[in-house]
This record gives sequence, structure tokens and C-alpha cells, in this order.
Amino acid sequence: MADLPDYYSVLEVAPTATNEDIKRAYKRAALKWHPDRVPSDSAERPKRTKMFQRINDAYYTLSEPTRRRDYDEARRFSGGGASTSFDDDEADEEVPRAQGGGGPSWANMFGFGKKADGQEDAFANDQFRGAFEEMMGDADMADREGDTAVPNKRFWSIIGGISGFALGFIAGDIVGAIPGAAVGSKMGSIRDAKGKSVYAVFQSLDQSQRARVLSELASKILSGAIS
Repeated sequence: MADLPDYYSVLEVAPTATNEDIKRAYKRAALKWHPDRVPSDSAERPKRTKMFQRINDAYYTLSEPTRRRDYDEARRFSGGGASTSFDDDEADEEVPRAQGGGGPSWANMFGFGKKADGQEDAFANDQFRGAFEEMMGDADMADREGDTAVPNKRFWSIIGGISGFALGFIAGDIVGAIPGAAVGSKMGSIRDAKGKSVYAVFQSLDQSQRARVLSELASKILSGAIS
């Protein structure tokens, strides 16, 4: 059996952490390590991608009571320690994987195994979506419409301030661009016509714009403005 990762250490929480503690820790860690915080050609990108995936595996395991209980049992069986610190250099280490397409060999106990690179990225992004939209709402950058978070004027003012314009394909597939000064007042009706969620719009932005939104959220998380 492969060594059991210390997921509590990955999220920097104690083994006695509550579900809310784990959720808050996931938000902090995901924002800290999200690959879009750096350019696509950055030498740091592979390390961030690996760590982001590990953070999502940790949250997947610890956020659900049955998976957490089984993980804790496996951790006790393997003699796992109770370290709550995490060395950034650990993100450079490979997580042992089972042969023949399995995940870390122990991970199949918890319902997830090794995925192809694209599938692993998709899993991390899908799980991050919910936390992202919740944080956007808490940060007053999005409004709730039913179960969907949609961008509001604050969101678009950030994007407009970065680039000076919003790309046409966001603005109802119109050829050209909308000047940044007009973004806040225009995007409400465009958003409603397009029906895009805030996460879908976020993913359609270019990397520098995504980095700015993530940085805004990270600063609010660290200041305690949102949980």
C-alpha cells in the first residue's frame, strides 16, 4: 500500500477540525495554490497544479463524514502522525500511485482513483466551482439567482479596471469590446441574456483577469472579510 498522505497537513488543520474549519481551510488553500494565480508559461505552474489537485483530494476526503471516518481509520492503521504544518516543498513530491490506472492505492477506499490528467484537472475545477461561487457571493462580487451565482457590477468593475475592456464573446457574442468605464452599467442586461454563471464567466476570462479575481478573493479571505 502506498504511503498515506496527511490531508490534515495539506489543509493545515488539526485532526479535530470541524467541518466548517475544513471548509474554510480549503478555501484558503485553494486560493493560495490555484494555478491561475500565475501565467500559463510560469515555471511555478506545474507545482501549483499538483498542489491544487492534492488540496482538492484532501477536501473531497475530509469534507464528507463517511470518507473522513474511513480515512481516519486508515491513518490510525498506518501510524499517521498529527502534523498540522505543511512544507511548500512537499508540492514537488510525487504522490505514489498504484499500477494499472489506480489512484494512490489506498484512495480507492474513498471512492476516487487515479484519473487521466484532464480528468484530474476537471475534478479539481468542478469541486472548486461551489466554493468559488460561495466566496464570490460573500465578497459582494456576485448575486444569487436561485442556485446560481451571477456576476454583478463589482465583478465587472474589477475586470474593467484590469484590462480596460470586456471581451466581446462575454458580451453576448458581440464583435468588439465594451470600454471598461461602461462595463459596470452594461453587464447586468447582458448577463441576464446570456444566462452564464459567475464561474462560467470566470473561466472564459483570460489568465491575467482570472488572477486578479482570485487575488481579490484571497485578500478578503486573509483579512477575514469572508469565510
